[in-house]
Amino acid sequence: MSLGALSVAVLGPGGVGGLLAALLARSGNSVVVLAGDGTARAIGERGLRLESRRFGDFAVEVLTSDRLSGQMDACLVTVKATQLEEALERVPADAIGRALVVPFLNGVDHIEMLRTKYPHANVAAATIRVEVARVEAGVIRQTSPFAAVDLATSVAIHDQVERLATHLRETGLDVRVREDETAMLWDKLALLAPMALLTTHERGNVGAIRARRREDALALISEVAAVARAEGATVDSEAVVRLLDLAPETMETSMQRDQAAGLPLELDAIGGAVLRHAAKAGLHAPVTARLVEDLKKRNS
Repeated sequence: MSLGALSVAVLGPGGVGGLLAALLARSGNSVVVLAGDGTARAIGERGLRLESRRFGDFAVEVLTSDRLSGQMDACLVTVKATQLEEALERVPADAIGRALVVPFLNGVDHIEMLRTKYPHANVAAATIRVEVARVEAGVIRQTSPFAAVDLATSVAIHDQVERLATHLRETGLDVRVREDETAMLWDKLALLAPMALLTTHERGNVGAIRARRREDALALISEVAAVARAEGATVDSEAVVRLLDLAPETMETSMQRDQAAGLPLELDAIGGAVLRHAAKAGLHAPVTARLVEDLKKRNS
């Protein structure tokens, strides 16, 4: 298996996409970002700039395009769930070839959607745990030191996933390759859903929800863990609580930031997914349902 430089397309050079594109380009890989005219023009003129305590402050040049063309090793899908369907117009199915399609989206339901559009085996589920924000087009700021990626593998794409994982590790990211896609996705959602719903509902950071909304946090973690178990994933509620308690006090979630900026919320992809899968399993998730309903009314 060759471990030469990768050719990678990044759909959506926002916070997560900009971080991954900048790190991969700095490591010597060929990176093209797929974006609209304004964003592509800004990145084409000034490059991508990352500001990070972990990875340092640096700028790199990357290619830009409004549509995928040419053979790639991987296409990283890093848009918000609210933008996914429209953004995928930049990645026509006939341009994918043998490339991995690797979505770094919140939630669990986007995987099957992508597998209806692209060859089933090409879609490699992934998660990322990072606090990062797009300051302006082409300028990305990582605001907490953690940055961890999980990639799900299968027999059909084992070598491709391992190669991508190796290159991501070389950038300085913490990377794991996992056999159980379902467990991987629910492991993230078990912490993300409570944090995203509560920080957005409270309009406060993680420190605020630990101080003022702990009872709700514990209830939400328990509800999501129960749904995960019904899906076949084992989630340790106590371990999730420990992760919540270890998170930086000043940490904010992307949903919370989107609310503050007046942007559409990933409410359906995060809270809605929990409720849909709970209903499918015949489970009740009353605290999740209450917060989702409150946030729907607030942002309607």
